[in-house]
Amino acid sequence: MNFTHLSERIKQSAPVEFGTVFNSSVELFQKVWLQGFVTVVLTFVSIIPFYLLIYLPIIAMGISDPDVFEHQGMPPVFAGLMSVIMPFFMVGVMTVAICLNAAFLRICRKYDLNESGRDDYFYYFKKEYLTKALIVSLIMIGLSFLGILACGLGIIYLVVPMSLFPAFFAFNRELSALEIVKVSFALGNKNWLMIFLLVLVAGLVSQLGVVLCFVGVLFTAMFSKIPIYFIHKDAVGISMDV
Repeated sequence: MNFTHLSERIKQSAPVEFGTVFNSSVELFQKVWLQGFVTVVLTFVSIIPFYLLIYLPIIAMGISDPDVFEHQGMPPVFAGLMSVIMPFFMVGVMTVAICLNAAFLRICRKYDLNESGRDDYFYYFKKEYLTKALIVSLIMIGLSFLGILACGLGIIYLVVPMSLFPAFFAFNRELSALEIVKVSFALGNKNWLMIFLLVLVAGLVSQLGVVLCFVGVLFTAMFSKIPIYFIHKDAVGISMDV
């Protein structure tokens, strides 16, 4: 589905219904809770190299000069390294998160529509998708900084369209990174309040695993992503060619 067709579908789509989406999400979660747990674990494992990117220079400096961190203030060399490394860290983590979230949504489609096939958690780590995910992550970081500059209120507004990025990325291979952003804003602006409530409530529910000695949150965390699948499905449908 190309950008023009998708934009028209969004204009003609029915309003998002909180109860319908939430109830469908609960039913689907009962089928994909294990896949959600695997996605969370893979996310943690995948971002370890990016954390090493930050901590290795610190460890190296500590070994070369054990007294370097005993002085008040941050050493200028360390501050310079952090200013160079941090952007790579943010982009890397965001790119991995987008790809794994998109893969989880694709798995959600499989169980929702009773499709056959294996659970491919690394489906979107192919070159054709990885480059697009990298661009989308850069856009997300840029938008987040703009939202922070707007006294933080901009972040609240941006939560809705940015939460839709993984769904449009997952199910619309024809779209460019910029087109993913445009259609996400189009659908988000049309149903902003309802999607915000769904994201908020689903996020709170996903944290209920904390009561199970905190470990349970690993099993419930991905519940917050499932409503996005149904929002996209109900608004524009789900592509079957990815």
